[in-house]
Amino acid sequence: MGLIKSAIQSISGELSDQWKDYITCDDMDMNTLMVKKTTKSGIISKSSAIMVAPGQIAVIFDSGKILDATAEEGTYTFDASTSPSFFAGQFGEVFKDLWARFTYNGTVPKQQAVFYINAKEIMDNKFGTPAPVPFQDYSHPIPNEMTGTITPLRVQVKCFGKYTYKISDPAVFMREYAGTGDVVTKDVLNEQMRSEVIASFQNVLNELGTEAHKVPVLELPSRTDEIKATMDEKVYDEPIRKRGIQITGFAIESVTLDDESNKKIDEYEHNSNARMQQGRVLNVMETAAGNPNGAGTGFMGLGMMNMATGGMNTAVMQNAFTPQQPVAQPAVQPAPVTGEVPAVPQGAVAFCPNCGTKTSGGNFCTNCGTKLHD
Repeated sequence: MGLIKSAIQSISGELSDQWKDYITCDDMDMNTLMVKKTTKSGIISKSSAIMVAPGQIAVIFDSGKILDATAEEGTYTFDASTSPSFFAGQFGEVFKDLWARFTYNGTVPKQQAVFYINAKEIMDNKFGTPAPVPFQDYSHPIPNEMTGTITPLRVQVKCFGKYTYKISDPAVFMREYAGTGDVVTKDVLNEQMRSEVIASFQNVLNELGTEAHKVPVLELPSRTDEIKATMDEKVYDEPIRKRGIQITGFAIESVTLDDESNKKIDEYEHNSNARMQQGRVLNVMETAAGNPNGAGTGFMGLGMMNMATGGMNTAVMQNAFTPQQPVAQPAVQPAPVTGEVPAVPQGAVAFCPNCGTKTSGGNFCTNCGTKLHD
């Protein structure tokens, strides 16, 4: 039993004359994954016509097993006397071993139908992390001066986006999910797939946050190709593939950090700016101190930088590097041991024998009035 591709022009004749039954399926939208079509009697007669539209897979089902299948568009004649043809279409080797891999047990002894499977890329499937997931952000490295290594800043991110998928193996899809239902939509499947996509995406995040990739957290939306390639390479979407489905597209629309992570980054950048500014100040100080034309010239630039940044007190730093001249201290003359005050010429400097105040000329102390000399 199998399908024989008919000449396209033959469809222009009257269907009742050309074929006993004519089975077709309207174009399936993005929400419809599989539709069952059969005759009123449930039996597909010999010489019946089966039409396959673009973007459809037609699977001929008979009494618990698949007779034939095709992903190649066109009109086919059903002939019970022929061998399975398995027109491959875009699916290549998939249909060649489909006969041997697919059977149903416990079905109605005589039931024939055509199951039309949506072969198009199923789009507009949204996902989002319900809770923040950890990510190692190498764009904000924390240096360890003791070991000479760096540690990435650990942040928590929430991601939202969309993914697309295609039914890659019709037999596995029917066996694992669709069965022989009349109409199978993506609504129920997407709820489970969304959870599995998020789990796969979290594994990808863990991979991209390693030292081998070092993807900055805020660049994740622009790394779509790398995310998809990592998911395929590590087969993180294996639970989805086991249903005969393959993720074909993956796009991150937004990445947000939780409040604690935003605070970490703000503090990191503030401290980094402070360390950078401190390094610039120290370089200027060293240059100024070794300037042969004088430290004052070098410190003029430092003073302007200090005023612009509100940094350290330039005067204090300049004092630290400018040689200090010793301050002359007045010579302290001891007061006479005896009560006698030696006569001094006019204008000479003397000390009051009573209070020790330094005086300059005059007969009496300007502080206590003691007579200085006769």
